[in-house]
Amino acid sequence: MSPRPFPPRPFPPRPQSTRTRTARARSTESWHYPLRHHNYRIFVTLSLVGSGGVWMQRLAQDWLVLQLTGSPAAVGVAVALQFLPMLVVGPVSGVLVDIFPKRRILLLCQSVAVVLAAGLAVWNAAGGTDVWVVYASCVALGITSAIDGPARQVFVNEVVGDAGLPAAIGLNSAIGQLGAMAGPALAGVVIAHAGPAAAFAANAGLGAVVLVLIGSIRPGELHHSPEPHGHRKGRGQVLAGFRFVRARPPLLLTMLLAGLLGAFGMNGPVVLAAFADRVWHSGPAGFGLFNTVSALGALAGALIATRIKRFGRKGIVASAGLFGLSQFVAALMPSQESFVVMLVVVGFMTLVFLTSAATAVQLEAGASVRGRVLALYFPLLLGGHALGGLLAGWLTEDFGVRTGLVITGALGMASATVIGLLLWRYSRRDGI
Repeated sequence: MSPRPFPPRPFPPRPQSTRTRTARARSTESWHYPLRHHNYRIFVTLSLVGSGGVWMQRLAQDWLVLQLTGSPAAVGVAVALQFLPMLVVGPVSGVLVDIFPKRRILLLCQSVAVVLAAGLAVWNAAGGTDVWVVYASCVALGITSAIDGPARQVFVNEVVGDAGLPAAIGLNSAIGQLGAMAGPALAGVVIAHAGPAAAFAANAGLGAVVLVLIGSIRPGELHHSPEPHGHRKGRGQVLAGFRFVRARPPLLLTMLLAGLLGAFGMNGPVVLAAFADRVWHSGPAGFGLFNTVSALGALAGALIATRIKRFGRKGIVASAGLFGLSQFVAALMPSQESFVVMLVVVGFMTLVFLTSAATAVQLEAGASVRGRVLALYFPLLLGGHALGGLLAGWLTEDFGVRTGLVITGALGMASATVIGLLLWRYSRRDGI
């Protein structure tokens, strides 16, 4: 009789090596990890289309104001009216974002944006010439964006959960900023061939697509954050966001740098329209070309920014300084061809700075207060953009197109230098 074989001896599970654990951690931080989620793929698509559509609307409004008034300063007023509402509505919108369902907020804001775009398309096609109508649309769009922006950014956490959140935030910031560059480029092409009314109509169509995409997000796969205790009944929620930022000077300085660069750097609608109209005399076709090449540079910047996992404060300050320098050099280009080349660099540095700054701000803010922090960040960034539109319009009107861009580029470099020194001082004090 043959002996009974012994049962196979169970082996203990092999401990994971440090290399394996590190590789898995890196996989969750890589830019393609969030794209494994169905909802995030939908969300990235609607972010690109929605952001591009909003900026397409903004540029079409700016160009229409230039057509109706012939004044770059009037374009600066339009830019200001689009973003100044964020200074008032922004802090309050953060509380709304932290309380109410983000998906519902996105549906409501996008519906308003579609109505605004369709209304301007019909009005302009019918021959409307009252500039105050465009100004009113700018204000309404500004209020809507003040609520939609923070909701869209915070919604990322519900779409992907905690795993891979840094990569999702970085990719979403890059996609949003890419849309901000691609939208004006598309608007320039449409305006050159069919006029502002067609651009407004195209944006209304894009907005309808975004509504469909929001509706296709699967609610059952969302990761809802637990509501902080007493959040709905507590008072002083707006001030809580201010206190959170004030207690963290490096975070406050990063947000301030974004606001300064918004004021001194992100003045494309005014500057590019003036260069196309007064310097190179290339009209709407040149305006569309300038925005297109800026978008190509932005695409490269987005790809680079999403692959840098930890940019750091030094990298943010350096990208801000190079952003201002690229604008300064672009203003001095002797030909339209060399100016176009520099616009690629400007678009590249714009996306690298904005993506790295937005990612740093969101990661430093906790989930329970992220909406309110972003509701302070966006008014600083886009409110600075509004003031920058007024500044660029005034400089262009009184000192010339080139001189205006030289001054704003120099101010951008100075802002990066000052904020960089202050961050260095805090890092030495805290031993970071």
